[in-house]
Amino acid sequence: MFVNRVVAQQHALLLLAVAICLSAGCSDGRPTRVPVAGKVLIDGKPLALGYIRFIPDGARASGGEIGPDGRFVLTCYDGTDGAVIGTHRIEVTACEVINPNTRRWHVPKKYGKHDTSGLSVEVKEPTDSLVIDLSWDGGAPFIERTGTEPTLR
Repeated sequence: MFVNRVVAQQHALLLLAVAICLSAGCSDGRPTRVPVAGKVLIDGKPLALGYIRFIPDGARASGGEIGPDGRFVLTCYDGTDGAVIGTHRIEVTACEVINPNTRRWHVPKKYGKHDTSGLSVEVKEPTDSLVIDLSWDGGAPFIERTGTEPTLR
């Protein structure tokens, strides 16, 4: 008799926990996020490398690597969980390190900071077709040298 009552209480507690979880949406305690993916173009052509970040006010930023076809998938906390709902300022960096003092920039440096990029987007719902258009405005990829070249001994 006692064992049946304990088992019944355990089942009742389990059902209560499931009901609470379902009514609360089993949230992970983090802001609501939606999957976000798309493509970065520079002067109409896919950007073949780099990193993109979406920075919202008051929430965690999302980011993702840009692939050879210009495509990206954002992640905020883990996996491909996307970006939080709301308006985001965007930054895109794309430079390759040639050596410790030399970099080749594939986008204008202004895009590398969200406060100078002039880029923003409002995330309202899941998307896999977001297009981020960048422009050289008459410029072109360039090589930047900093410091002095290392000397060999």
